[in-house]
Amino acid sequence: MVLKRERTILLAVFFSLIVVFLGATKVSAARADMVDVSNNNGAMTVANFQDMHDNYGVKAVVTKISEGTSFKDSTAANNIATAQQAGMYINGYHFARYNSVASAIAEADYAGKLAQADGLPAGAVLATDVESSEQSSVSEAQNDADNQAFMKEVAKYGYRSTIYTMGSWVGSVMSVDSGWIASYPYDPTDQEWYTSNHGWQWSSSYTFNGSYGNFDVSELYDNFFTTYKTPTGTSTTTTTTSDDNSATTNSSSSNVGVIEVNNSSSSYVPLMALQVDGSMKTITNRALSNNTSWQTDQTKVVDGTTYYRVATNEWVAEQYLANNSSTTNAASDANVIKVNNANSSYVQLVALQTDGSMKTITNRALANNTSWQTDQTKVVDGTTYYRVATNEWINAEYII
Repeated sequence: MVLKRERTILLAVFFSLIVVFLGATKVSAARADMVDVSNNNGAMTVANFQDMHDNYGVKAVVTKISEGTSFKDSTAANNIATAQQAGMYINGYHFARYNSVASAIAEADYAGKLAQADGLPAGAVLATDVESSEQSSVSEAQNDADNQAFMKEVAKYGYRSTIYTMGSWVGSVMSVDSGWIASYPYDPTDQEWYTSNHGWQWSSSYTFNGSYGNFDVSELYDNFFTTYKTPTGTSTTTTTTSDDNSATTNSSSSNVGVIEVNNSSSSYVPLMALQVDGSMKTITNRALSNNTSWQTDQTKVVDGTTYYRVATNEWVAEQYLANNSSTTNAASDANVIKVNNANSSYVQLVALQTDGSMKTITNRALANNTSWQTDQTKVVDGTTYYRVATNEWINAEYII
């Protein structure tokens, strides 16, 4: 984002090098859960985002959509498409220039229409980035009214919203109930700031091998940016693209449960990725092993075929479901586990491979005596693992 005012940090780069040479280190705070991208980073590729996810633990992406009522980020559509193909949660942000309710509504309309045209999924976050001179020149009450007007208007386009701003502005220039706060400590190690908010942006100079430029990275404290939900009190607006002005006939619904998959014609079950035009495309670099069970939280009908979602943007066609698969419309209760390794200062993470085995993750781990939300268990070679991130699992022996 534009916010580059506070101290830059080199510590993240230093620790990434330590990880490469010495293996996993204690990681208890300042995670790179979400990365910001914009025209400053160029056109991001699927490989860029997959590397961020697989090697740095990034779960979500937020791309710049617009600014004011005249600037459109030319890289947004590409970033949305490539992030989705990489299996990442994708969100957007608008750089605010408004200083009145009327101008806030106008900017929300501009941002919402561009977000739809660029393919931002309904239910994603379209945050308002409030840090410009226009906001510093008006009262706190005015900024609060403007921000609320923006977020209410954005909901009409099917997007949730929140306020992004710098920590020094919270409670002085504007009120923030639960937002996304930027503040860059010299040393973020073992720090957890603004934990009552959705996320804390703790660096504006993070680098990823193979990706151009510096990136803003954030630690997330809830699933606000890692889920797609209809804004409260609204109905989802039909999304159209610039090439097709007719409403889509595809439909989706919540359908929580567990499915077992099998492909009688192959040794694996193919995965599909939902594209920005509403079609499904085969994922070529990973698949599911036969006779394995997976948690699913959503079904979607595309061109007459029902697909079950098993990851952020990974879907299985109904034809591959085994007879003992079951789904229900009841919401699943996420559990919290506490982890500890009596023989080390950290708890090792592992990643599920396409052949059904588990492989040690070498560049990050969990600190002892920390708590983590888990939504799925899996038994591999007689060992139970608990999932704590998209493809990050903990051996049951480390659970207190």
